Amino acid sequence: MSGWDQQLIKTSRGTFEVFCNGEGTPLCVTHYYSEFNHSGDYFADSFTHNHKVYLVNLRDAGNSVKASLPYQLSMLETVFDLEAIREALELSKWNYAGHSIGGVLGVIYGIFFSGNLTAQVIVGAAARDYATFSPNCIYHPEHPQFHYMQKLIKCLKRDELGEIEKIKLTKERTKLSLRQPERYHQLFAKKIHKKISATRLNFFNRELQTFDVTKKLCLSTVPKLFICGKYDVQCPLEYSVEMHEASPNSELVIFNHSNHYPFLEEAAKYKLEVDRFLQAVDL
Repeated sequence: MSGWDQQLIKTSRGTFEVFCNGEGTPLCVTHYYSEFNHSGDYFADSFTHNHKVYLVNLRDAGNSVKASLPYQLSMLETVFDLEAIREALELSKWNYAGHSIGGVLGVIYGIFFSGNLTAQVIVGAAARDYATFSPNCIYHPEHPQFHYMQKLIKCLKRDELGEIEKIKLTKERTKLSLRQPERYHQLFAKKIHKKISATRLNFFNRELQTFDVTKKLCLSTVPKLFICGKYDVQCPLEYSVEMHEASPNSELVIFNHSNHYPFLEEAAKYKLEVDRFLQAVDL
């Protein structure tokens, strides 16, 4: 058992399902469209050895409150929801850590609520649409694996898809984001399973087309650690460099042997860098 305990947090903006694990300084982890459960999350697991981690199911995910209007699924409204959860937990501040789209959400959080955050760890993310302009992104038509990725996505959307086939296709999709795909079973060995909120994913795919907060990064004063794999095909390294250069009070660590999952692909180095950073700001 991973030790993730469910809590239903009543806030001014509705009730949210949160899974808790670990002891120490409070730290929030979430993802824009993932649905978490008692099995936890690989990224969130990397913080439980020295933090009390709150793994949040956002609006329309898991057993959290449903959206009554579409705009409630936006990134800005989602940050307001996170703030309501922090207030309901009676925490004056907490850390925030986000990977991939969870990191994108963290960028928004840092811009609007730096004063309520102790520190942020942003892994493999971006502050603007990361696919349209970068052929290094696997969702760009010029990327060499673009067509294979699109084929996998199309297959995963089939209504008649069986569970076994779904698992197989999901593995193949994940392997495209590993520097050494042959290590898949070694890296993803835990019995962690999660779903996707279709309504949140669909809303995000629309919002991404106009997403660009690069000019507001200067407003985010919270200490930030940007981490990115050198070979990240989801949110390419260039976007982490861009965020670091535009963000005050930030540092960037590049993982030279990783793709999109440095916390798994180079776990020992990742732990050292994150612990060093968070121990300094948590003092």
